[in-house]
Amino acid sequence: MDKIKQDLMKEVADLIKQGGVVAFTGAGISVESGIPPFRGAKGLWSKYNPEEYAYIETFLRNPEKVWIMLREMYRCFSEAKPNLAHLVLAEFETKGYLEAVITQNIDSLHQKAGSKKVIELHGSGDRLVCLDCKKEYPFIEEYLKLTPYPKCERCNKPLKPAIVFFGEPLPEKALSQAFELVKSCKVLIVIGTSGVVYPAAYLPYEAKRSGAKIIEINPEESAYTNSITDYFFKEKAGEFFKNLSFFYN
Repeated sequence: MDKIKQDLMKEVADLIKQGGVVAFTGAGISVESGIPPFRGAKGLWSKYNPEEYAYIETFLRNPEKVWIMLREMYRCFSEAKPNLAHLVLAEFETKGYLEAVITQNIDSLHQKAGSKKVIELHGSGDRLVCLDCKKEYPFIEEYLKLTPYPKCERCNKPLKPAIVFFGEPLPEKALSQAFELVKSCKVLIVIGTSGVVYPAAYLPYEAKRSGAKIIEINPEESAYTNSITDYFFKEKAGEFFKNLSFFYN
């Protein structure tokens, strides 16, 4: 590590140790856990056209078709484990540096890593919900074996993962909590997000307007890099946190 980067890492570590930190994570943080981004070359959208499979109208019209894609999504999730980035964020929360994680991901890897306060903007695959009677069920692997799809035991209607499909609004409570957090945080760590999926993409701009320092960790530049980012680290999150450990331990 060269001297310039060492100095930047120490500066960032000192900022984090002052507390008031919020993390904002996207698909990139989970790539190192083996979950490709939906839009990536190996993502679900390369195999299943989102125009056909990912809209709520499609699910309502043909849940059997959509569950073909969902089974593959869940198989991918079941093999994934939290990586170093997830674990370090959980550790930061334990140490009192980090107030919360705001995530666009639906894989629950932050919770599995030990994070307690996780705001899930796009829902969670850990629950299934009946759109008819609203009854919720914890997800279990056995549901993947049911054909043509898992059904509600109360009304026999198809169950849907409690994730936000295209055409559905983001959960109002989660979005409200997220905006409150970024407006009051001192530091926002942006990890693995392109900054083009709205309304979630507004959050770093709101943090910047409210005076927060923006630390961005991304293998590629994002919509934020040359506009609001104060510290940009062009690398994988795991590599960044491994290097950072020399400065905050």
